[in-house]
This record gives sequence, structure tokens and C-alpha cells, in this order.
Amino acid sequence: MLKTGPVWALGAMSGTSLDGVDAAMLRTDGEVIFEFGENAYQPYSGKDRQVISAAFGKWPGETGVDAAAELVEASHAEVLSGFKKAELVGFHGQTLAHDPGGRGTHQAGDGQRLAELLNKPVVWDFRSSDVEMGGQGAPLAPFFHFACAKWIKADAPLVFLNLGGVGNVTWVDPAKTAPEEDGALLAFDTGPANAPINDLVAQRLGQDCDRDGELAAKGRVDMALVRAFLKGGYFHRVPPKSLDRNEFDDLLQQVSGHSDADAVAMLTAIAVASVGKGMEHCPVPPKRVLVCGGGRRNPVLMALLAGVLKCPVLPVEDVGLDGDMLEAQAFAYLAVRVLRGLPTSAPMTTGVVAAVGGGRISYP
Repeated sequence: MLKTGPVWALGAMSGTSLDGVDAAMLRTDGEVIFEFGENAYQPYSGKDRQVISAAFGKWPGETGVDAAAELVEASHAEVLSGFKKAELVGFHGQTLAHDPGGRGTHQAGDGQRLAELLNKPVVWDFRSSDVEMGGQGAPLAPFFHFACAKWIKADAPLVFLNLGGVGNVTWVDPAKTAPEEDGALLAFDTGPANAPINDLVAQRLGQDCDRDGELAAKGRVDMALVRAFLKGGYFHRVPPKSLDRNEFDDLLQQVSGHSDADAVAMLTAIAVASVGKGMEHCPVPPKRVLVCGGGRRNPVLMALLAGVLKCPVLPVEDVGLDGDMLEAQAFAYLAVRVLRGLPTSAPMTTGVVAAVGGGRISYP
């Protein structure tokens, strides 16, 4: 058991956009952020991405899953071993399949194996308990977003918008005293974000993303296609709600007859329109939207968001946070909460029946 009071926790995240492993330190007692620490990033190679993507949509025991898990474990061990000051590790693993209400949720990577490699306690399997209690198992960063809102001394409701493979929002009321308190949070996945764009440019051009929105800036958008997309059933469901990375894999087929630029422009417009639709669910309009994840580096996407949303849209760096490391920091924070028996999700973040603390703890 770790000492009481704040500790240095190390979090790691490998998202569905498959760019690589983010790792970041955070000093916290599981409630208050005391200090942000060092961080590191290790990109996946093209071959790594092929191994992991071949296992997308698969469950334990299926072909390709073991290879993906071994790669995830080795990649994490390599980058995390450089953090000597860490007292505890929060290991999310790599989501391969997510089917709450059905088969459950599947993150590749064994926390016990990582604990032995790093010789440190590791908290992992953050989502299963939530799903078993009827929750969506996602998103899990909202409790950390609540702590961040306190850290930046927010004095009015605001939204954290993460644009990774999938988009998700956390609406926060910083006047509340704890994240599990009624009315403190509302969180849900908005729809596709970078995943379809990345998949399209990888298939057509062998690139990993639409860097700086260059293709989207040149393309034309068929708004009839965008409006038709928003008629899908997901957008009429009341949050909390969550998505699998490949939930909208038919999007690439829908834009298959369009040029590279037009196809990327439409996928970008769809990501923005999904966020706009989702914001209709906010209990009260936010005073600002703080954007994290890779999407904030896309100037076309950010400009479209600013045109759709009725409040300032800012990268989180504008308030002193690190948009590249926020999710890794979140799992450092959640790891401490799990160790200390605090909840990590609540009815208005995942739809779970009651506030619950997920995660398993493995010791070397």
C-alpha cells in the first residue's frame, strides 16, 4: 500500500487513433491535482499499427489478439521504464473491442505482466467493473476533467472536448464539490473524429493523418451526406452513451466515390457536426470549450468547430494544460483513486447504476 497523501503516479494511454503511447506523471491524492510532472511519447511504427489494427473488433482468444497484446505490453514497458520517480502506474491498455450491454469491453495488455517488468504496482482493466454494473465503460476521463476544472479555477460550466479516434465531451460544473455529485458532470461520445480520416488517408495515400488539415482545406463538402449521417440512431440516444472505434466503418464506403480532398473534407465536417449535435445535450450551455487530443492540431477542424459552437473554442494549452498528455494524466489520476477506493465513474458519465471504482491492482 502506498503512503497516504499525494503520490507521484504515472499514467499511460494508447488511443484508437493508433499514433503511439503517451506517458505522463501526476502528483495527486486522487482528488486534488498538486503538480504535473514529466511526460514522454513513443510513436507506433507502421508495422506496429498494422499488428494492432488487425486485432480491432476481436476478443480474447481470437486470431491476432495475442500478438497485439504482446506489442502493447512491450511498447508500454519500454517508455514507462524511464520514469524512475513513479510510485504507481495506471495502464489503460489498447482498446480492441467495446460492446457494453453485449460482449463487454476488451483492452489488450496484461497489467500483471507490466507490474513485473516495471517492478511497480500497476492499476489496469479500468472499464470492466463499470460495464458489469450496466455502464458504458466510457468515457473514463471525466473525473479527471473535473479535477482539471478545479485546477484552472474555472468559475462557470465548461466542456472538455477530446478529439481522438472517437470524439467525446465532458460537461463540467466546477461549482460542485466532487465529480460523483449529482449535476457535476455529463459525459458521452459524440461520434467519429480522427479515426475515419486516418483510415482513409492510410488506405489511399499511405499517410497516418491529414496533417494540418491540408486535404480538408482543399475539399468540398456534400452537406446532404452530412445531414443524412446525423439522422443515424446514435445521435438520437440520450447520453451517457459510448462508441466503438469502428462503429461508423461504413463512412469510408459512403465517401468512396469522392476525391481524396473531398472525402477528407466531408469526414472532417461529419466530426464537427457530430460534436455540434452532441452539445445540444449539455444541461446549460458552456462558457467555453477546451479541446484536447490530436484533432486540436487540425486548423480546419478547429475553425469549423468555432463556426458551429456558440462559445469560445480553445486548445487546452490556452489554460495551461497539455492536450497531448491529458488522457495519460487521467489514468495516473484514476489509478490513485482506484488504490484508495474512490469512484472512477458515475451515472452521468457512463450510465452506470451507481458511482463505482473500477480497475484491478497488480503487484510485482
